Amino acid sequence: MVRFITRRQLGAGIAVGALAAAAPRDAAAQNAKFKLRYGTAFPADHPGVTRIKEASEAIAKETSGQVDLQVYPNSQLGSEPDMFSQTRTGALDFMSTSGANQTVVPVGSINVIAFAFENYGKVWAAMDGDLGNHVRAQFEKVGMFVMPKMLDNGYRDITSSAKPVNGPDDLKGFKIRVPGNQLWVTMFKALGAGPTPINFGELYAALQTHVVDGQENPLALISSAKLYEVQKYIALSEHIWDGHHIFANLKKWNSLPAEIRAVIGKHLDAAAVKQREDIQGLNTELIATLTKAGVIFNRPDKQAFRAALKSAGFYAEWKDKFGAEPWGLLEKYTGTL
Repeated sequence: MVRFITRRQLGAGIAVGALAAAAPRDAAAQNAKFKLRYGTAFPADHPGVTRIKEASEAIAKETSGQVDLQVYPNSQLGSEPDMFSQTRTGALDFMSTSGANQTVVPVGSINVIAFAFENYGKVWAAMDGDLGNHVRAQFEKVGMFVMPKMLDNGYRDITSSAKPVNGPDDLKGFKIRVPGNQLWVTMFKALGAGPTPINFGELYAALQTHVVDGQENPLALISSAKLYEVQKYIALSEHIWDGHHIFANLKKWNSLPAEIRAVIGKHLDAAAVKQREDIQGLNTELIATLTKAGVIFNRPDKQAFRAALKSAGFYAEWKDKFGAEPWGLLEKYTGTL
């Protein structure tokens, strides 16, 4: 079972873990021919970290210690935009983040089109297939190599404090916190809500003081940030699916010997597939755990939301923005939006 811990516990755990692991890790690193760094915003006990660390150990073993891939969780090397920039310039070797966070490749956010993917089967068919290949090729044009397999950041769900969200009508006039991304803003505006960008670190207080009525995030983040303490209802809307690409600096990646690239790629892809399974299992556990904590869950009708967005012109607007080719690749897996 994957367990999320508090930030204070996380800080203490990192400190203790660093002391315990420093000597053997440093000894191994001294003998490594290829010393690489991997940064992520995921907490240390998130599957997006634990599985990458397993991959790092497997890579070191298979290369007889030639590769030392050091993993830095919890934004130790900077924010996600900072780490993306560092990787793009070559100051950092690897990092993971959502393509939706990056303005340098706008089509990187196409997977977060609202209510596009009905289930994980369609998600992975698209992102492991032609749609993902198209997106990865665009990132390569700006100096970023992207591993073929994405990590799962989960479907996003809507929480509220006063009443459950059962359909589009419940969002009319609803002040909802969103990340500062136009796709989120236009989606909730099209549904009649009042999208309000707020930094994640300020979200708990904003909910507690009713600056906003609700928010939307994957269950893992709702749990780890303890948002359920100030939000009574969780609608399993699954309105957006998002994942993390594993990025590498293209020049650095191409400078590695082919056999080293093959080993790293094999184990990072295997880690991503295992992490996906972890997240699905974690979500099932969290529904049970949060229900015991007093949260009330409901499952809204997704088709009603999709119909409302279509009527408001949301899909037509974003088809124009992304262009016919990538939109056609999206609809290959989602059907006509």
